[in-house]
Amino acid sequence: MKLHELAQRLGGKLENATDNPTVTGVTGIEEASPGQVTFVSNPKYAGMARSTRASLIIVGNDFPHLPRPLLRHENPYLAFARAIELFHPQDEHVPGVHKTAVIHPSARIGRDPSIGAYVVVEHDVQVGNHCTLLPHVVIYPGARIGDDFFAHAHAVVRENCVLGDSVILQNGAVVGSDGFGFAKDDNGEWHKIIQSGPTVIEDEVEIQANACIDRASVGETRIGRGSKVDNLVQVGHGSKVGKRTLLCAQVGLAGSTHIGNDVILAGQVGVAGHCSIGDKVIATAQTGIPNDVEAGKIVSGYPAIENRQWLRAVAVFSRLPELARSLRLYAKKSPAREGTAIE
Repeated sequence: MKLHELAQRLGGKLENATDNPTVTGVTGIEEASPGQVTFVSNPKYAGMARSTRASLIIVGNDFPHLPRPLLRHENPYLAFARAIELFHPQDEHVPGVHKTAVIHPSARIGRDPSIGAYVVVEHDVQVGNHCTLLPHVVIYPGARIGDDFFAHAHAVVRENCVLGDSVILQNGAVVGSDGFGFAKDDNGEWHKIIQSGPTVIEDEVEIQANACIDRASVGETRIGRGSKVDNLVQVGHGSKVGKRTLLCAQVGLAGSTHIGNDVILAGQVGVAGHCSIGDKVIATAQTGIPNDVEAGKIVSGYPAIENRQWLRAVAVFSRLPELARSLRLYAKKSPAREGTAIE
């Protein structure tokens, strides 16, 4: 593809492109060679942008001027993502049903399915048009799934769960596994609480590898439209996650947690049960959230506090040995007041 054609397809404003070389692919800024496209969104990397050998750099509209071919775009990261799509189109799965797939006669599957080896679709299942079920996918009884469903190998949808259109399950994702519910009986033994409520996954949700979205004991567990759930995430029973929310790697939501719209929980964030997290909250990596968080807050640490306060606290924490030493020296030089002691 020629550089000018690529720029036209991505949108934005092309600068300093007097030549029109052939573009062969996309890569990171440090590894780029002639004929490749890269991107940089942060002006602090302007030095790397000057030295890269890439034939085109996708940058933001506020990026400093450079005397080399640039494609200025209001959303350079998205433009770069689309460039990757152009050079690495996804494989098309040919419609058909593998001879080893086991599909119950009562299951209803829409037009043009692609169903791989050893897939199991149990009774009273409904799946929409253009589904792709790769090998060893299992759909339990009573599940309801919309159009354009894509399930990678070993994904599982449990009984009576409801999935909307354009849902993607990566390898090993489990929708509707039993919630962690047990009650002690009179003998002190744990008695399993039946998890009767389904998991509901709205349109355009992606659940990545080995994530588990538990079903509810009563009611439902729900993931809102357009939300993305990263690898190894645990969503506890009865939780509600809003629209366009990101749950990054190893996030854990205890039961009956309510997460708003456009929230970002970074890696290894943990949220205690029955907490409510408002819209557009950001929790930085490894934050522990034991209480409700108001909409729009950025929180860090455990217990979670406002991010700027946490940054100040961390800066002080690294100086604690020095401060303690200074305090001891001060105590030795100054006579202790009556009734006080300095250790």
